[in-house]
Amino acid sequence: MAAASAARALGRRSRQVFDIFVAEVPWTVSSKELKEYFSQFGSVQRCQLPFDRDTGFHRRYCWIKFTTPEDVQNVLQKDSHILEGSKV
Repeated sequence: MAAASAARALGRRSRQVFDIFVAEVPWTVSSKELKEYFSQFGSVQRCQLPFDRDTGFHRRYCWIKFTTPEDVQNVLQKDSHILEGSKV
């Protein structure tokens, strides 16, 4: 019984999401650059940078998905994040 409970708990943990929302992303920054920047704080699983179909430009915000909650805490411990001269 305890093993089944532990397996369920592990399954729930593996589906947890550790995302941060990043706003005011400069137009010139790509998802690759965002992923490279935020990887200094931990393991980045995905960078989702939505684009506007009408303009073809990204919408100046993104979500960064990390592997662990510690990675997110590492990002939040830094006072400000500057990409291409702009605070995000």
